[in-house]
Amino acid sequence: MPPSCLPSAARFPWCPRPFPASGSLAHLLLDASLSVSCLDSGKSKAKPNGKKPAAAEEKKVYLEPEYAKSRITDFGFKELVVLPREIDLNEWLASNTTTFFHHVNLQYSTISEFCTGEACQTMAVCNTQYYWYDERGKKVKCTAPQYVDFVMSSVQKLVTDEDVFPTKYGREFPSSFEALVRKICRYLFHVLAHIYSAHFKETLALELHGHLNTLYVHFILFAREFNLLDPKETAVMDDLTEALCGGGGGDGPGGAAGAQNHVKER
Repeated sequence: MPPSCLPSAARFPWCPRPFPASGSLAHLLLDASLSVSCLDSGKSKAKPNGKKPAAAEEKKVYLEPEYAKSRITDFGFKELVVLPREIDLNEWLASNTTTFFHHVNLQYSTISEFCTGEACQTMAVCNTQYYWYDERGKKVKCTAPQYVDFVMSSVQKLVTDEDVFPTKYGREFPSSFEALVRKICRYLFHVLAHIYSAHFKETLALELHGHLNTLYVHFILFAREFNLLDPKETAVMDDLTEALCGGGGGDGPGGAAGAQNHVKER
């Protein structure tokens, strides 16, 4: 396997939980296709050099129609994200959340060698800068790879905790479960948004943009279906959401237009 496919993410093996039959096919296709493409990417494709022009000169290549229309499947994700009648809501949220964690982790792994402390000195998405908050609530300024490392470690700890994501018969989900799922989705959105804003050219060079687009569409539509992401949180990528999903997440002055005017901190 080429170095570009051996991430820090390899340190966070996905702990699978039983996935309900409904809607699992799209996840399996994405998993298998991304894994194969990851293996192939180091054989014959020219590797990107990881160098980026100044932020002011960056063009949002991911919005160009020829790239935005790329998918690995034509599944109707709006139908796939709907809660099946026979499935418990928390179980549906748990199964999808752990699977999205696995796929975001895998997608990031393909460009992790280019996401370095030198190239990505802050966890930035367009004009928004994210900070990590430790267990005591202290704001920590960190590089993008450090932030992603914090995200993956934190989420891994949650999804493998039987008290939070129970897998054994008779175990109940905690009362705070939906709030924790929203927290995880917010973190995963930050990682996806960073891949688009800072590493889409590398993703394009590896011919993995179709996988990234498919993952983003599925994730955003799932989050919309169950109100897992605040529109203000996703406003920074409203232009991408509009291009891929046919509708932005923000409305009013707090949406994408406002996000472009000045640097924000979160």
